[in-house]
Amino acid sequence: MTGADVLLVALGAVAVGAGVLVVTTKHLVRAGLYLVVCLGALAGDFLVLSAELVAWVQVLIYVGAVVVLLLFAVMLTRAPIGASDDLDRPGWPAALIGGGAGLGLTALLVDAYRWSTVTLPHAGTAERLGEQIFQSWVLPFEVLSVLLLAALVGAIVLSRPDIGRAAPQRDGRAADLVDSEPGGRR
Repeated sequence: MTGADVLLVALGAVAVGAGVLVVTTKHLVRAGLYLVVCLGALAGDFLVLSAELVAWVQVLIYVGAVVVLLLFAVMLTRAPIGASDDLDRPGWPAALIGGGAGLGLTALLVDAYRWSTVTLPHAGTAERLGEQIFQSWVLPFEVLSVLLLAALVGAIVLSRPDIGRAAPQRDGRAADLVDSEPGGRR
């Protein structure tokens, strides 16, 4: 085994271990942080396999956007940060189904490509990818960016603390729709 093989197996073990921690933890924020470790290890695997573009896209899109969006949504919706009893469900049925499906797909892949040599085309360069995205797929790319912007604006509007209040009156005070508690607190 070469050093690259050892590094590939070590990063794969980190990714699998972090993935198991994602689905077994009772803390939602910790699950998001374990997901960062899992996706980072997967990006490291891509780097070992000399797929630098895919590795950096993995880091930018999944680690930099999806996980941050997940943590952002958790904090904006005031979801419980600590341990939650809702997340305490037996994991053995999912582990049994996922493990069986993974072993079955692995056996199918090994059987299908045992004596074959797979040649990869050299068309996956960053230049070729950029041409495809910004020439053929520019409209869906822009529609997706507008959709993500609308989702972000919607999350900000929903998280505002002044929801449920009326517009300010003429004297500058806000007319509350909710009765305030004695002492001026809500």
